[in-house]
Amino acid sequence: MQTLHCCDIMANRLSKIVTRTGDDGTTGLASGERVAKDHRRVAALGDVDELNSAIGVLLAESLPTDVQEALSGVQHDLFDLGGELSLPGHALISAAHLERLERLVETFNGGLPPLREFVLPGGTRAAALAHVARTVCRRAERTLVALAHVETMPPLPAQYLNRLSDLLFVLARALNRAGGSSDVQWQQGRNRG
Repeated sequence: MQTLHCCDIMANRLSKIVTRTGDDGTTGLASGERVAKDHRRVAALGDVDELNSAIGVLLAESLPTDVQEALSGVQHDLFDLGGELSLPGHALISAAHLERLERLVETFNGGLPPLREFVLPGGTRAAALAHVARTVCRRAERTLVALAHVETMPPLPAQYLNRLSDLLFVLARALNRAGGSSDVQWQQGRNRG
């Protein structure tokens, strides 16, 4: 029996972009199975893809080298996660992925002042884009959790997204600091008159 790999499937599919196979409202998974485009698994794939695109927009900014390297690694991880979602039962996200994110959170957070208030999304453009990516990441995590309610899913992909949202929050703060801006702190009841 031949082992099925998503990379082998993708190599054959990428030569033709317009296939018309999705005109009936279905899409193909890497396993060859066709599912409705509104299937929860496809929604999860779409949210992970959107997250990767949001990180791509952030990477288009002028960023410190260590932030660029961290986010570039994340983009590769997210493609692995998409591959895992596209080929049910094929695990690509491991505990090592989570451990790497935890180390990055500790490293970037180590140089930041302690939080005393909630932080609003904003500050520098790069920090604001990191916050946008963080919110897309939280949505992708929710979509994976919803998928796990109807299908058997390994826990690591959702845990990865949970850690990634923490990293994106810390990176937003680090980018504000690198850009000479402070965190935008929430002022409870500010406009209450």
